[in-house]
Amino acid sequence: MKKIVLSIGGSILVPSLESNKISKFSEILKILSQKYRVFVVVGGGGEARRYIEQARSLGIDEATSDELGILITRINASMLMWALGEDAYRSVPENYTDAVLAGDSGKIVIMGGVTPAQTTDAVSAVLSERVGADFLVNVTSVDGIYSEDPKKNDKAVKYEIITPDELLAIISGAGMEAGSNTVIDLVAAKVLKRSGIPLVVIDGRNPENLTDTLIKGKFDGSIVSADGKNPLDQI
Repeated sequence: MKKIVLSIGGSILVPSLESNKISKFSEILKILSQKYRVFVVVGGGGEARRYIEQARSLGIDEATSDELGILITRINASMLMWALGEDAYRSVPENYTDAVLAGDSGKIVIMGGVTPAQTTDAVSAVLSERVGADFLVNVTSVDGIYSEDPKKNDKAVKYEIITPDELLAIISGAGMEAGSNTVIDLVAAKVLKRSGIPLVVIDGRNPENLTDTLIKGKFDGSIVSADGKNPLDQI
């Protein structure tokens, strides 16, 4: 059974507390777990950013502000974990070693942030290394990787398959402000390059894209692969 790590942005899972998609994602994760060993890293989304902004306004240092944001990621992770019931490992790991050990249960492992200054992307990439994932799936709010920010240039090219070096060039170049169109951060991209673990980028605004991609083999995102091969070809 292949191992996969899913990085689910907080704004995808919990766009707001009242309009969260936890129930829908829990249904999908149960389906995926019949075919894959599943690890999930959950982000904090807008709620985490609000806490961080308030902490800064109180003069709290950046590292401590980050730790408050990490607590929100773990709340989101806990909600998803409990929604999954017996299909999930019944604790949210707070470090990589605990996540690896939780994986030995054969159940879906859900975790949030780990340490200040490390994004959900980076946590997901390092976890992928630690568990020996076959690929990492970034469940995000865009439908793939583009040559430029498609919101600024409607002629931007969407890539189907690129190499880790090409991804790094896109993230590092173009003279744009940080995060304007990057679907994964620089640290995560470098970790994936050194590990050789493929990255699959999926538009998570429609959660069913996960089952379409990982169960039915219907894919409309982008892939980062060192050997140019599509890790989904055998689905």
